[in-house]
Amino acid sequence: MLSAVMDYLRSCWGPASSPDGRLRKGVDAAGRQEGLLWYKDAGQLVAGEFSMAVVQANNLLEDHSQVESGPLSTTDPDLQGTFVGVYDGHGGPETARFINEHMFNHLRVFASEQKCMSVEVIRKAFRATEEGFLSLVSSQWSLRPQLAAVGSCCLVGVICAGTLYVANVGDSRAILGRLVKGTGEVLAMQLSAEHNASFEEVRREMQAMHPDDPHIVVLKHNVWRVKGIIQITRSIGDVYLKKPEFNREPLHNKFRLPETFSRPLLSSEPAITVHQIQLTDQFIIFASDGLWEHLSNQKAVELVHSSPRNGIARKLVKTAMQEAAKKREMRYSDLKKIDRGVRRHFHDDITVVVVFFDSNSIAMDNWSRPTVSLRGGGVALPANSLAPLSS
Repeated sequence: MLSAVMDYLRSCWGPASSPDGRLRKGVDAAGRQEGLLWYKDAGQLVAGEFSMAVVQANNLLEDHSQVESGPLSTTDPDLQGTFVGVYDGHGGPETARFINEHMFNHLRVFASEQKCMSVEVIRKAFRATEEGFLSLVSSQWSLRPQLAAVGSCCLVGVICAGTLYVANVGDSRAILGRLVKGTGEVLAMQLSAEHNASFEEVRREMQAMHPDDPHIVVLKHNVWRVKGIIQITRSIGDVYLKKPEFNREPLHNKFRLPETFSRPLLSSEPAITVHQIQLTDQFIIFASDGLWEHLSNQKAVELVHSSPRNGIARKLVKTAMQEAAKKREMRYSDLKKIDRGVRRHFHDDITVVVVFFDSNSIAMDNWSRPTVSLRGGGVALPANSLAPLSS
């Protein structure tokens, strides 16, 4: 009995990291650690099964993620489902960690208020998380002004009552694998909108929103960036590009824009897709852009479709790293020996969560549904805890 209780408690914790931001070696019920790779090969969810993996490349892990399965409301135990979050930070890990600590809690509160899961519930959760981080930046402004220059992409998936909601700001992706009847092949369907200035339609959107600024997107070193600074056009955080009062001292000069602005340059408004899960829908891949930099949507779904479920997230990460090694004309075994920080010159932090749909699990009685609360590749910290800023 005591052993079962301890196993349950461990399942509520993510893998530990050391104070300097390095993932700590060790094994617990929530996953395993091998060098810079953390993984959970298989787990049960309300909606089916999942596999999860994270590999660190930055000196401080900037990808944070979570899988939550069970009650999606603080008051209604019958509102059951699965929540997946992938948060790809930039400028430091603080915003991604903040989202990891707050987004799901906000979603449960708003779902309780509305007594259901909906687009509006998710939109409110994004808004509350953005406002919470803005408040943190404001309260820390005199002591830690660099927080104003830290941000994160935010990809959220919610599976509830046979409906899949995908919400996104930034350039992480959610890719559905759908079985083609008659051929047995699997088709990749992208359910997330990407907010990256490299896409012409995104640049047009930015220009339409800022008609008085001909330099809202600038081609710099062959890369399109907002004001020549950042590729993504939507995010949580990046307060110095949203609130002009934070685009000044004591924020370091290297972060500040030379001119002021009258409206936010970036948005935190998520693009939300609502998808009714079909019998031919086999699985969905949630991943940070570190994966998609090396794998196409179709290659990723074909790999999942042709492989055992157990350990598939780890296999996707490994395949992306093998591709990264090929691009640098080096062996995968040599790439794995490169330590964090230096590793970032070869690939980004990569987070992958694969969820397999199970119509039988969706219809199961509440008492038999598993409860999961798992953080990927990082330790659960109090909401006011912050890692040291990366240089």
